[in-house]
Amino acid sequence: MSSPEALFESSITSLKLRARGKVRDIYDIDDQHMLIVTTDRISAFDVVLPNPIPGKGRVLTQVSNFWFAKTQALVPNHLVDMLLQDVLPDPHEREEVEGRAIVVKKLIPLPVEAIVRGYLIGSGWKDYQKTGAVCGVKLPTGLQQGQRLPKAIYTPSTKAAIGDHDDNIPFSETVTLLGESLAKQVRDISLTLYKKAADFALERGIIIADTKFEFGLDAAQTLYLIDEALTPDSSRFWPADQYQVGISPPSFDKQFIRDYLETLDWDKTAPGPLLPENITLKSSEKYQEARFILTGLSD
Repeated sequence: MSSPEALFESSITSLKLRARGKVRDIYDIDDQHMLIVTTDRISAFDVVLPNPIPGKGRVLTQVSNFWFAKTQALVPNHLVDMLLQDVLPDPHEREEVEGRAIVVKKLIPLPVEAIVRGYLIGSGWKDYQKTGAVCGVKLPTGLQQGQRLPKAIYTPSTKAAIGDHDDNIPFSETVTLLGESLAKQVRDISLTLYKKAADFALERGIIIADTKFEFGLDAAQTLYLIDEALTPDSSRFWPADQYQVGISPPSFDKQFIRDYLETLDWDKTAPGPLLPENITLKSSEKYQEARFILTGLSD
């Protein structure tokens, strides 16, 4: 697979920079629209690492857009029908972000990350070993690492600033934050989206073990799916043909990077360590492979 040139940080000067997140650069277009550029930055353990993963931003953009199209009958999303050339008439600026920039509605983001878990892995497995529950959701006894849960569970968290850790919160706290009706709507649509996507992906040989959704509201209080959807960054993707209960399966997502970082003498605080070229290129290949299996798309 190809290893495209990497973009660590975008440099659009014709638009006002609104924010730089862990991965995305956001620019104001007008009162109602923003430009979101998905860079090749990668974060692990809530630290942005110093070197990028080539082509990652294009993969995330294509995979998100694929899922936005597939799920728009279930929930509207933030994409709008505006051409990049209308927003960035300068061909040099456009070339830098082509394939990794989207024009979206300006919405009010909800202060909650909607996490759905279909398998017992990661922090959920650690929590279960200690408490018999995941984020307060009681589970049957005797489950093993990596095991599929009897049914997917909703385990929301707060949205933390860059460098801080998200905190898992009980559903009751989301009711306090959002109101009962909206909290239930976010929970229910998150579970529905996960089931639809997990069933689709499994037919193509990928297990979506868990995922994270983000939502926003417009002035009429309509709920929209925003940010990214069901990507290798916001989800845990496993190759179905290598899955077995009792182990942490190999993955297409950034768990590959986390596993490498766990071998280092690093305290998981900024600044992060420089990734060797073989690790960045292997990670790039994994992102591209996941995109191709799910969507059939390639650069």
